[in-house]
Amino acid sequence: MTSPIDNRAGDAAAAAAGSSDHFARYPSLVDRCVLVTGGATGIGASLVSHFAHQGARVGFLDIDAAAGRALAETLADGRHAPFFVEVDITDIAALVAAIEQVQSRLGPIAVLLNNAANDRRHTIEETTPESWDAGIAVNLKHQFFAARAVSESMRKNGGGSIVNLGSVSWMLKQGGMPVYTTAKSAVQGLTRSLARDLGRFNIRVNTLVPGWVMTEKQVRLWLTDAGREEIARGQCIDQALMPEHIARMALFLASDDSAMCTAQDFVVDGGWT
Repeated sequence: MTSPIDNRAGDAAAAAAGSSDHFARYPSLVDRCVLVTGGATGIGASLVSHFAHQGARVGFLDIDAAAGRALAETLADGRHAPFFVEVDITDIAALVAAIEQVQSRLGPIAVLLNNAANDRRHTIEETTPESWDAGIAVNLKHQFFAARAVSESMRKNGGGSIVNLGSVSWMLKQGGMPVYTTAKSAVQGLTRSLARDLGRFNIRVNTLVPGWVMTEKQVRLWLTDAGREEIARGQCIDQALMPEHIARMALFLASDDSAMCTAQDFVVDGGWT
């Protein structure tokens, strides 16, 4: 029997959900410039789709050029066509240049969604100094430098919202990926530090903490029968956690509705933690 988790997984379903009239509209997001890192697939693609359907001007970065171009084309008929830039976000100089490219095209960035990450499984024994640095680079380092790059324009424009994507994995003491869980735990320290330093400029910084989101990648690479049982035991809500659930919280954190929310962790995990 096919599980509800398998039935609902997939980027297409997440993207389509952005156009639903059943959920909240945020007038403050209309025409607002939003940048999504790692936006071509998975949670990132859902973020791009949801913000585009809110009428925002969305720029997104990803190393997957084919997926990025395809997503931009799919959403091209909206109020503002999303603008895709191919870049390796672990190359900080290239990352900063890509951010400038987005701002030149769409205007000053008011919202940054630091989404890019890679939860590749790895053991303690196989972790090398080089793989450690690579894991930190893709899961943590770019978040700081992207935030620094957009903060100047946010200051000049009277404020902004930075949303760093974390993970419940380290909270649950999950093993089998020590560099990833270390980096994701550090995201929350980064959030609180940036929130203090940037708050005087009306720049809000929060951590959006997903549970185990059933993206196509997760189902294809990591979800097993044991994983399904773990989800059923752990989550209070016995439904698949999907990319759109994360995106809808991101909409709130990016909008003026969350004007006094900063330095906080917003956990969307079906009640697992």
